[in-house]
Amino acid sequence: MALKDLVDVPAIMPALKATSKKQVLQLLAERASALSGIAERDIFETIMQREKLGSTGVGNGIAIPHGKLAGVKGITGVFARLETPVDFEALDDQPVDLVFLLLAPEAAGADHLKALSRIARMLRDTETVAKIRGAGDAQAIHALLSETPASYAA
Repeated sequence: MALKDLVDVPAIMPALKATSKKQVLQLLAERASALSGIAERDIFETIMQREKLGSTGVGNGIAIPHGKLAGVKGITGVFARLETPVDFEALDDQPVDLVFLLLAPEAAGADHLKALSRIARMLRDTETVAKIRGAGDAQAIHALLSETPASYAA
């Protein structure tokens, strides 16, 4: 599965306004709910339970909140670029401005981990991340995700 298949243009929020980690996760859950038909509360509770295990802020201004949920038809994502970085309790203590929410079916198994790995590899590429931070709109961000090197999809 290619990264562009994990997130479609309507799932990209290029200028999300939020002032806290909780608000970011609420807004991502709201968008994921609108796109998937799964209850916003179920999505939010799932990703908050995961955050209680440890922050999904992986460093360099990036967070990858994720969870498995009944009713999710396939691995899917919502991407947000924040207007103002927020404290996400990241591993490097740096505020987060890029957030990739990943949802998977409960039975996803290794596919969920593979998708997380692909996202992490893409977001470790400083050139790609700089382009995403500078992209004008959701279509431009989607195009960058679609153009990522094949090594991210491996």
